[in-house]
Amino acid sequence: MKGVLGFIGVFLSFFSDTTYGFTNLSSGCGNSSHCVHYCDFCSGVEPIMDCLPHLLSNCVRKFETAMESLNSTDWCIWSNVNSLYSNLSICTEDISDCLLIPWPNQLVELLFVQIHSMYFKDCPTEELRDPPPVIVFALVITPICLIPAMVSLVVLKTKNGDGSS
Repeated sequence: MKGVLGFIGVFLSFFSDTTYGFTNLSSGCGNSSHCVHYCDFCSGVEPIMDCLPHLLSNCVRKFETAMESLNSTDWCIWSNVNSLYSNLSICTEDISDCLLIPWPNQLVELLFVQIHSMYFKDCPTEELRDPPPVIVFALVITPICLIPAMVSLVVLKTKNGDGSS
């Protein structure tokens, strides 16, 4: 009974995990010149994952502003949102790299799930369609015609050498 309760306790502790699975991440700073701003903002924050949501909110704000400048009907056209989506991805990756946090991480994944549920949930997906009737006919008739030919070959090959079977 204690083992079950212990397992449930450990399982439930993941729901309150503010480090998003990264327990031993200490403060660090990448070598790039633009990392200094992020590192200064997060200096003194332990664990470093507590600082990441604040920095990622800037990326999300830029993305949301850009998306709001489009009509909602244009959100489902990839050529319209490709660069905005790429910029969001690059922004989250740069911040994670500067803070020496693995990318993608659970927080970034959650962010993208929220973005998708907010902007892309009503986008139609291309459904599978039946091929044209000519293709279906060819795919169906080919095995039907091959079966008697294969049976005939098997019968001919299995006959005795004297031709009487």
